[in-house]
Order: sequence, then structure tokens, then C-alpha cells
Amino acid sequence: MRWARWIVLLLIALLIGGFLHYTLPQRDVVRITGTEVIRADVSGWTRIFYARSDTGNFDGSNRDLRLINTTRPGGTVAVYRNEDTGFGWPPYLKHDSSNLHAEASELTSTSGDPQWVVLTHYGWRAPILSIYPNAVSIRPVDSPEVSLFPWLNIVILILLAALVIFLWRLWERFEDRVIEPVVDGVLVRWAKLKDRLAGR
Repeated sequence: MRWARWIVLLLIALLIGGFLHYTLPQRDVVRITGTEVIRADVSGWTRIFYARSDTGNFDGSNRDLRLINTTRPGGTVAVYRNEDTGFGWPPYLKHDSSNLHAEASELTSTSGDPQWVVLTHYGWRAPILSIYPNAVSIRPVDSPEVSLFPWLNIVILILLAALVIFLWRLWERFEDRVIEPVVDGVLVRWAKLKDRLAGR
């Protein structure tokens, strides 16, 4: 029975970790090779990876999807979508996808004369599911060797850990002050009832 508890806890930890990995901002150093707009079908369960239906350009299950094509310093390619998040989840409050598309077009460069940028995004790239990470911001840098430290992610994770510890302590106090006295009272009444029925 103990292994079942550990499996459940592991699954919960994987779900929370996956949610945080998808939602928290990530930064990549890339070279923008081009931008494009494609017509995409976002029907089915993959719709959860795209913006809500009332955000930006949306018509049923089809929409125009802005893409930013990039190359990483090692030579591998990466494609990012560029759509507004609105006031939904994740709470990036992004309403400037047109401006970001113009910035990306302006920063397009070739391998002979590269312009490296730090592209902040959230989400995952899964070619088999046709989902892309969503670009949030772009800023030029001098070289691909720039060091990036995830200060914002660390602050968010510390705040989340503090919230979990606070809720855990709150639950322990509630258990001590409310649940345990009720359970003890029920057990005492049950013992008295058993004694009465046994004729003691």
C-alpha cells in the first residue's frame, strides 16, 4: 500500500512540475531567420496549447498563426508562435503580437552577419502535435555567449514554496484544533455506546 501512495505523490509532482515548466518563462539565445503567417487548425484537444477563442484573430477552429523561425547557436532550428495571451492563462498579459512580429522581422539576420537575440517564451515545441512555444519578448544581444540567470523563475518558485508551506501549516492547525477533537469525541461516544450495549 505504501508504494501506491508514492506513485500517487510522484504523479502529482510530475503534473505540477510539467505545469510549471510549461507556464514559467524560458529564455533562448537564437538568430531569427524569418517570420511568417500560416493558417492553422487548432481543433481537438491541442486547442489548450493556444490562446483562448476571444483573444486575437480567431474564427472557429482555424486561425492565422504568426510564426518566428530561428536558429540556435549550435545550428538546430526552433520555431515559436507569436500570439496574444490576453487576460487568460498564463498571465503574461501580452497584447502586442503585431509589434513583436515587426520587431522579429526587423531583427532577421543571416549566418554570415548574425544578430543574436534573447527570446523569452513559454510552452513546448512538439512537432507531432503541431504545437509551438509562444514568444513573449525579444531583445538583441551582442553574442550567443550571454549568460542568462532565471531570477524571475526563482522568485516565483520561492513564493509558491512559501505558499505551500503556509497552507500546510494552516491545515495542520485546523486538523489539531477542529478535526482531532471531533474524531476523539466520536470515538469516546462510540466506546460509551459499546459499553452500554454490552451492559457495563
